[in-house]
Amino acid sequence: MSALAFALAPETKAAPGPLRWPPPPTGAEDMKLPVITIHSTDNVTRGKTGSFVLEMQNRRLLGGIYVNLSVSGTAVAGVDYVAILSPTYIGESGYGVIQVKTLHDPRGLSSRQAYSVTVTLEPGAGYAVGEASSATMWIKPALQSSNQSSN
Repeated sequence: MSALAFALAPETKAAPGPLRWPPPPTGAEDMKLPVITIHSTDNVTRGKTGSFVLEMQNRRLLGGIYVNLSVSGTAVAGVDYVAILSPTYIGESGYGVIQVKTLHDPRGLSSRQAYSVTVTLEPGAGYAVGEASSATMWIKPALQSSNQSSN
């Protein structure tokens, strides 16, 4: 019988081996992996703190998960905002927050430009990335007014 299987293997491109039933899971839904999505709470005025919110669906019963991310955009880490570190943690609640602390504009008053910060979720072990895999917030220039010093 095994000689017949080896003889047919080149024809069917099958390899001899044990049959597995049920078949192994192939996707995030089959494996019940947590699915991670991200959104921005809103744009932020320079000198203030903005947030990205991560949500874990199909969350684990015990413990949280670390999620890989990348940061891009026109804003510069260390110049326009405090650098965002990867990975970030999502707790048992199923939510995680990435705070973006913006810095005062070192370019001076002549720069009245808004700068973008985009956070993109990256694949990793133990979770799947959902459809909302990236979010952007804009760092808007601070208003020049007499009450700005009270902010």
